Amino acid sequence: MTPNLTYVVTVGVLFAAGVTLLLERSLTRILLGVILLGNGVNLLILMGGQSGAAPIAGLAGQEGMSDPLPQAMILTAIVITLGMTAFLLAMASRTWLLTGHDEVQDDVEDRRIVRLAEQDADLPDGVGGVNGLHGVNGGDPRRDHVTEPP
Repeated sequence: MTPNLTYVVTVGVLFAAGVTLLLERSLTRILLGVILLGNGVNLLILMGGQSGAAPIAGLAGQEGMSDPLPQAMILTAIVITLGMTAFLLAMASRTWLLTGHDEVQDDVEDRRIVRLAEQDADLPDGVGGVNGLHGVNGGDPRRDHVTEPP
């Protein structure tokens, strides 16, 4: 089956809008991004099948039947998207109840790792720790109190 240009453009718009919303910090927007991305995937899978008669034995010849595999995959994708939507909705609701907003905050550990990576980037080549981990004592913060031997 040759894909229709309308389907291709629609899949592209759904993917673009879904990924854009997934990159936001608000859990509500992340939820909408997952829904749009799921619908885009469903439409993309639908374009992969061939059109034809219902895949019921005896109604049409084997060549005239539509492929039932994409339809089964779409049903599975709908269930997975529904589960992800329910999980994200519960997480957004719980976050709203606990903090009063649904904004995803930076993790303190992530900030520390970024800071260590920036410090490692400032070191000259050949200076550093074990296995490519540069910085003080191989980049391990638990060993910051230990000094390197001369």
